[in-house]
Amino acid sequence: MMTDELSVAHQVARSMTLTQAQVRNGVLFVLSVLAVFVLQPAMPIRQMDFWLPFASLTLTVLVWAVTRATSAAPVASSSFEPQTLIDTGLIAAVVLVVALLRYVEPLSALITRSRPPEVMSVLVALAVVGALTFIAARFGARRLVWTVLVVMLVGLLVVLKFDPLTQAFSRLLRTAQTQNPQIASALDVRWLGLSYIAFRLIHALRERATGKLPKVTLREFMTYVVFFPALTAGPIDRVERFIKDLRAPFVFNLADATEAARRLAFGLFKKYVVADQLALVALNDVNARQVHDLGWAWLLVYAFAFRIFFDFAGYSDIAIAIARFFGIKLPENFRNPYLKPNLTQFWNNWHITLSQWFRAYWFNPLTRGLRQRNVALAAIIFVAQLTTMVLIGLWHGITLNFVAWGLWHGLGLFIHNRWSEFAKASLTIAPGHLWLQRAVNGVGTLITFHFVALGWVFFALPSLGLSLRVFRTLIGLG
Repeated sequence: MMTDELSVAHQVARSMTLTQAQVRNGVLFVLSVLAVFVLQPAMPIRQMDFWLPFASLTLTVLVWAVTRATSAAPVASSSFEPQTLIDTGLIAAVVLVVALLRYVEPLSALITRSRPPEVMSVLVALAVVGALTFIAARFGARRLVWTVLVVMLVGLLVVLKFDPLTQAFSRLLRTAQTQNPQIASALDVRWLGLSYIAFRLIHALRERATGKLPKVTLREFMTYVVFFPALTAGPIDRVERFIKDLRAPFVFNLADATEAARRLAFGLFKKYVVADQLALVALNDVNARQVHDLGWAWLLVYAFAFRIFFDFAGYSDIAIAIARFFGIKLPENFRNPYLKPNLTQFWNNWHITLSQWFRAYWFNPLTRGLRQRNVALAAIIFVAQLTTMVLIGLWHGITLNFVAWGLWHGLGLFIHNRWSEFAKASLTIAPGHLWLQRAVNGVGTLITFHFVALGWVFFALPSLGLSLRVFRTLIGLG
């Protein structure tokens, strides 16, 4: 009898945890869809703070549809499951509620920075998206379709990160909204989180092409792509790891909540106290033109190095902490990168998920392809590291300075790789000389930090000429 009672109690407890997980997942789903609109920055182009978030949701739905389509069943069965219809309805409902707020001016300002478009326009747009989704689900199980979507996403990133193209895009949007296209600027277009959204979508498409993408529902996929804690600054999670947390039983845990609160406070302190204070003295295009003293130049560079760390790491801490409240354990993004003894370890611990993304979808495929062509190992390493770092630089912005920053780190990684191979063969330290190993690590940490800090000069400034001017000042020639 006691065993039966325990079994019943266990089943009841498990049912309660599953119910809590379902409620949690529904809340995260709706909040994440809504957050795409709420977090979108204001734009001078009319109604774009509605249409760009709408476009983010559209891209996510379309990629889900083509990754769920199967060649065996042209219309994926999951596309017509009741839960899929409910989730589709919820997305449409959130979009319509945001649009309807145009008639409640004080409330609409809390969601979109400008007045939403006419409801009829939104209904037509939803109908078009619905038709496209049906077509994608019916004909999407083709490698060509996945490749076209990847190219389209990369092209969109290029348009938004290359100022002349961004300005042309702004001019087009202004014309569509009957605004003056002559005053278009690259600064007009700020598409919230597109860099991270695009990389998550490309990840899903590539995993689908290799047959590794797990089956996910529309609700799970939408929550993964636009998960509101990580929407603006990462981390870039993997879909299979994320949905594992979503599907796990969930019970509110005081210990987890306490740890999340501690992490949140720490992240807020990093970002809004330390980073924002360092920003007052960190290197920028204004003070770079004014400084002529060697000591002040180094101070500006050091301030920027720590400012960018505390800014990025603080955002990551905030995202990880908020997710933890909901039982989602986002991957770590920073692990004391400035304390690493070489550049390879630095990049294994700086913006970790971005490095892993490029390693998985560029570095590893490129090295495999070059090996199959019998290219010399040193040449493979040189080409792979250089191109990977240049692409990471271009991901931040398509400028000569970001290319220079990528080349700086690519060459640094290659030199370290060659030195490491030489040192393993010729400069091994005997096990009993622990003090010597510590000294070598200390010197390596100091050199690595300064190499990275000097590289931030390219990252912080808008032109190569200004960057070289700062370098001259740093060596006393300014």
